[in-house]
Amino acid sequence: MIAETICAAVSAAGLGIAAVTAYRKRFLTATKIAAYSLVPIGLAMTGVVKWVAHTAFSPTAWAGFGVLAIAAVLYLVSRAVDRRSGMSRKERREAAKAAAQRDAVAPGASAPSLGAGGGRPAAQARAAAQPKGAGKDAGKPEDFSDIEAILKKHGI
Repeated sequence: MIAETICAAVSAAGLGIAAVTAYRKRFLTATKIAAYSLVPIGLAMTGVVKWVAHTAFSPTAWAGFGVLAIAAVLYLVSRAVDRRSGMSRKERREAAKAAAQRDAVAPGASAPSLGAGGGRPAAQARAAAQPKGAGKDAGKPEDFSDIEAILKKHGI
């Protein structure tokens, strides 16, 4: 009974604030405030407030929340242990590469070349797009050695 009375008071206060806001010619804001202020009384009328009040003061409900928390903690701990006790990242990566090699159509084959039938290679296309007066390093920053080392490391 007290919860419903509080919800009704909150809704009445919200509708009062909405009326003052509408009086100040801010109709869109007043409409939003009125919508929010009708929520508590709507919840009280549907019985949700009574259910929440009953649940909040129920020791059985709190025990249920405790059991759910323990289940979540156990699940997270088991996932963490599974990740640590399994293969390392390097071993997983190598296993994935081996699986990809097994599943490949032609394992050990290099990337396809773009012969006469294919288009021209990207380097030739870039060279053709540059003006003739531009030098080899005209649009390129001074040092790409670190980037080239990374690309070579990954086989690109």
